[in-house]
This record gives sequence, structure tokens and C-alpha cells, in this order.
Amino acid sequence: MKGFFISFVLLLLAMPSLFSEDFITQKEYAKMLYSNPRGIGCNKCHGEKGEGSVIATYIQKGKEMALKAPAITQLSKARFFQAMNRQHNVMPTYFLTSQEINSLYYYVSNVNK
Repeated sequence: MKGFFISFVLLLLAMPSLFSEDFITQKEYAKMLYSNPRGIGCNKCHGEKGEGSVIATYIQKGKEMALKAPAITQLSKARFFQAMNRQHNVMPTYFLTSQEINSLYYYVSNVNK
């Protein structure tokens, strides 16, 4: 019985090293979050790599106009957090955690590297 107990304790001590690898990488998680944070993904408006894109075109007073989502790859971390934590006229509010916003910032600032 004593040998079983010692083996059991050793197994428990070894378990963290058995499962120490993450299931997905930080970049994979961030990309998944970017593609679908809460419903519509950031990529639908800001592009696959945060480069910005035209969301829609419309006619105003006989002139073609474009509704554009800005590039977000060069924003400072402070500006990115500020943008994610306020309401916008077009962009939905996602109610993300600080950790999720950090992951999104990591993705857009490293996706082209």
C-alpha cells in the first residue's frame, strides 16, 4: 500500500508537466477571437489582417461615398484599448475582457510579422 501511495504522489507531481503545452498558441487564439469575438468578426470590416477595408458604398447628394473601417495594425496599445472600450456609431460594442482585448491587440500588431 505504501508503494502505491508513493507512486500516486509521484504521478500527481508529474501531471503539470504532462499537460504543460497549451492546446492552441497565443496567435491561434487571438486569430480565432479576431474572426469572431462576439458575433460579427473584426475581420469583416477591418480586413483579415487589420489592414482596413470598405464596408459599403452609397450615394449621397449624387456622389458615391464609402463607409470605411480604418486600418488597426499601427495603433498604440492605449489607443486600441480606448477604441475597444467605447461606443461607436458603426462598430458594435463587444463587451470584451481586458485579456481578450490584449489578445486582439497582440494579433493585429503581430499578424504581419
